[in-house]
Amino acid sequence: MEHLSRFAGEFLKALRNLLPIVVVVLVFQLLVFRSMPDGPLELVAGLLVVAVGIALFLHGLDLSIFPVGKNLANQFVRSGALGLLLPFGFAIGFAASVAEPAVIAVAEQAQLVSAGRINALVLRFVIAVSVGLVLILGVLRVLRGWAVYKLLIAGYATALGLTYIAPPEIIGLAYDSGGVTTNIVSVPLIAAIGLGLANSIRGRSLLADGFGLVALCVMVPMIGVQLYGIWVYTFGSAAPPAPPVPDAGEDATGWVLGMILGLASMVREVLPIVAVVLFFQWVALRRRLPHPLRVVVGFIMVLVGLYAFVIGLKLGLFPLGTLMAEQLIEQGAPVLILLFALLIGFAVTLAEPALVAIGEQAQESSPGKINAFAVRVIVAVGVGLGIGFGVYRILVGGPFHYFIMAAYAIAIVLMFFAPKYIIALAFDLGGVTTSEVTVPLVTALGIGLAAAVEGRDVLIDGFGLIAYASIFPVIAVMVYAMVMERVPVLRSRPA
Repeated sequence: MEHLSRFAGEFLKALRNLLPIVVVVLVFQLLVFRSMPDGPLELVAGLLVVAVGIALFLHGLDLSIFPVGKNLANQFVRSGALGLLLPFGFAIGFAASVAEPAVIAVAEQAQLVSAGRINALVLRFVIAVSVGLVLILGVLRVLRGWAVYKLLIAGYATALGLTYIAPPEIIGLAYDSGGVTTNIVSVPLIAAIGLGLANSIRGRSLLADGFGLVALCVMVPMIGVQLYGIWVYTFGSAAPPAPPVPDAGEDATGWVLGMILGLASMVREVLPIVAVVLFFQWVALRRRLPHPLRVVVGFIMVLVGLYAFVIGLKLGLFPLGTLMAEQLIEQGAPVLILLFALLIGFAVTLAEPALVAIGEQAQESSPGKINAFAVRVIVAVGVGLGIGFGVYRILVGGPFHYFIMAAYAIAIVLMFFAPKYIIALAFDLGGVTTSEVTVPLVTALGIGLAAAVEGRDVLIDGFGLIAYASIFPVIAVMVYAMVMERVPVLRSRPA
């Protein structure tokens, strides 16, 4: 009964979080396009399925991924098996990235952009190895008490320096790759490991030391992809393009097959992470899994919830969002396009399940300092502004790297002035804003806009919105913390 009551609460919260999306859709359909969206029942059904998926996902996280991650980190510390932490960090980082659908999509686009110079499979391994190595660095940071802002400043300075010499065809994809390396399942697990380590080591702060692993996972692939692109464009040669994938069709058989393949994709996404956790739990630590039945039920809820979430998005929100973006581009009204980018970025971010989960963990880790709802709103504002800024760049033109370097330079400067406890969390939040909700809508908007605006190259100008959607929330959260420190009345209150 307790679980059912909690699920009902999560479901109602999910519906409330989806309300801004409904408002944006209705405002544009009724006031701008002056028509009702086609298939309103499908849209309503899709929203309800999304809400059910979010509720299942969040409840499953609390039953399985969060306690398992924190417990594993605690066991490593208490048993003195700190040497196992480093290979564990690499394995989790690699497993979380190599099968990530968004990473696969980015790698395939990189192969297309480079006319075959970049191999999609090799690039996936470059990204996965980058994430694995940086998780080793992140674990060492927590163990040694290194300040995360020093690592972030050094890393982003390197990434920005490489941007000067990297081929223009790869820069947008490189920065986008940083935003898609961590998925909706791996982000909570990586965050739980960091929080578990910080909680188990005397003298560590949950807020300042427990967060930051996700931020490092976002940063290093930008460096790895640019280095790989420089090497390939210097020494590589073009290869024949890959053959097109045949269309599965729209009949009932194709639909059922798509459902089965979609579920298999979700299982593939989760299984490598589960395998790493079980291996280190049973083989390396030789410990039984605490509350195994609850953990199994939780993982199943996460899997089913994530699947329902994606199906609900595909059922109503993605087609409608893409159609609205196409209609606005056809009308050629820059002000309306910018307004749509701002509002849809804000609305979809509020419904991001991983953001909800990390925000609640941050509030629990810092009573009186962080308010989960306020942070979500600030992050959503940052995503909206970032997407709007990226759309503005496509409309007016200008090299992508100048705009993105300016945004990251601002973030680096703010690190010197923002409260130190907020920096790791701010960059973590930037890494959770671009997953299954935001990426498809943002990608469709960027590519469609670049194709419609004269003088723009789809392959160079159509990408990069994800990068803006990742860095602007970081800036917004640090500014919010600076204001909150100076205006005590704005400090967190219980949600």
